[in-house]
Amino acid sequence: MDVLQQPRNDAPARMAPLAKLPVFWALEGQRVVVAGGSDAAAWKAELLAACGAQVHVYSDELSDTFQKLISRGTDHPQGCFVHHDALWTTGAFTGATLAIGDCEDDAEAQAFFDAARAAGVPVNVIDKPAFCQFQFGSIVNRSPVVVSISTDGAAPILAQAIRRKIETLLPLSLKGWAEMAQRVRERVNDRLAVGPQRRAFWERFVDRAFQTPADAESEAVLLDEAAHVATSAQEQGRVTLVGAGPGNAELLTLKAVRALQAADVILFDDLVSDEVLELSRREAKRMLVGKRGGRESCRQEDINSMMLTLAKAGKRVVRLKSGDPMIFGRAGEEIACLEDAGIGVDVVPGITAASAMASQLGISLTHRDHAQSVRFVTGHSRKGTLPDNLEWTSLADPKTTTIYYMAGRTAGELAERLVAAGLPPDTPTAIVQSLTRKDERRWSGSLSKLGAAMCNIGFDQPVLIGVGAVFQSEKKAADLQVALPYALDGIGTVDHDNLRE
Repeated sequence: MDVLQQPRNDAPARMAPLAKLPVFWALEGQRVVVAGGSDAAAWKAELLAACGAQVHVYSDELSDTFQKLISRGTDHPQGCFVHHDALWTTGAFTGATLAIGDCEDDAEAQAFFDAARAAGVPVNVIDKPAFCQFQFGSIVNRSPVVVSISTDGAAPILAQAIRRKIETLLPLSLKGWAEMAQRVRERVNDRLAVGPQRRAFWERFVDRAFQTPADAESEAVLLDEAAHVATSAQEQGRVTLVGAGPGNAELLTLKAVRALQAADVILFDDLVSDEVLELSRREAKRMLVGKRGGRESCRQEDINSMMLTLAKAGKRVVRLKSGDPMIFGRAGEEIACLEDAGIGVDVVPGITAASAMASQLGISLTHRDHAQSVRFVTGHSRKGTLPDNLEWTSLADPKTTTIYYMAGRTAGELAERLVAAGLPPDTPTAIVQSLTRKDERRWSGSLSKLGAAMCNIGFDQPVLIGVGAVFQSEKKAADLQVALPYALDGIGTVDHDNLRE
């Protein structure tokens, strides 16, 4: 079985340079010094006490916020506040684990920094990076799951925006599942052998944690499942067909990312972008099984055989397909093959290229003034030509928007057949190449010029062709931009990276 592989998996991934080392520090019962009574110092003190630290506050004046914080106390059983109604001295650092200072000027910051360093205590001076040995990040709290984000002080607001994004991704119920994992971990690991058994159990645990809230019976269910996994023979793996979307990694679904993170092996199409692959588990084996017109390709039979072999060996396999697996992705053949062999298969939909094209162009494919339906049509058969069974009279309906996939090499003949079937030669048409990617290119014009435009664009990168009245606005914009340099000599500009008639 001749399987194509890319050098993307030949060597283990290397860690890129880090601005700071992210470290999670245990502070239960530890003495921590906070110098200053401002609101900023209060926030740091509250954070430290929430970690179980004994927070010694040195200040002869406290803000209202700080006074209320100390009066209220902390929920952590080992955390507490101890207020010293005086300024800090070098003796304050004795036995301390960390030191936080809120200093008015650089001279005071330097003195605090030097005193802490002399005592061997890691130090942070609030809002003065030059006097910080460590930094605080923006926090997403699902403790014992804790996520911290840092921009190395470059853009704190960016860190806050990232935190808000992550907050939406992590359900609040994750806290309950993580606490449960702490309680059952030793009992589960005692029952399960290191390796596939433990991994199978904990992967199922993760699936539950992201799909349902924990309840009173969840812990017993988990322990029963651990017993079942321990006494079962090696289970077969599963195959998940995942839609990678048009190329931009930000268009992946959350479920697609989770599948990539859980995979043992990823069989990916040639059109899948590197940025999408970078979201996969670092240990996952990546294998290119691309199918591209006019190029050496892996046979579908070989892909099916490979999925079966890997799944029967207990692997979690992701079949990563460009766009949506169920749109011109041969998913039906693969699902039938897997189900016939008794292999479990799941499907994670992706954004199909037609939907991405519409959003990129800002065009509704079913604009009620122009189209009452939309069709997705393949422009490529196994022979490399237009399919023999296309209904050209139906495709020439001017009230329907038609999106042609894989039609780059057949674009000229496609236009001729549509015109011959009655579609007007001036029907608005659009081409988008490398959709949603950094090198995306566009062309808009008349159907009669589609073949020539396609030759100018070239056939090295995938294209999508749209035909129908909904693309009229794109054609008008293209006509205007072509006219501008002549109408506004020296003022108008044309984006020559975009090809237009």
